[in-house]
Amino acid sequence: MFHVIRSADGVIQAIARQAIPNSAPMEENDPELIRFFNGGLTPPGFDAADAEFVRVLEDLIDTLISKNVIRHTDLPPAAQQKLVKRKGMRNRMQGALDLLGGDGQVI
Repeated sequence: MFHVIRSADGVIQAIARQAIPNSAPMEENDPELIRFFNGGLTPPGFDAADAEFVRVLEDLIDTLISKNVIRHTDLPPAAQQKLVKRKGMRNRMQGALDLLGGDGQVI
């Protein structure tokens, strides 16, 4: 556990291991604290790991939908929009032309 002092605009100004006047507790694995210790930079590989994890979550959601565990409409509207947008972006990046709807059936 660390204790941080913030400026008026919320930026971390000081960090201590012990509670000091006007400080607030912060967990040592807090991303904001990690960025502060890294000079404002995200730890190496963290962005790539996040991107990979997002893909895992997308695949998980697709699997749950295909197995009728959840419906696309069960998700909040913002999540629905983000999933559709990312799926469209992925398809365009792969050069996919999905004229048959992608149901996997052979004609």
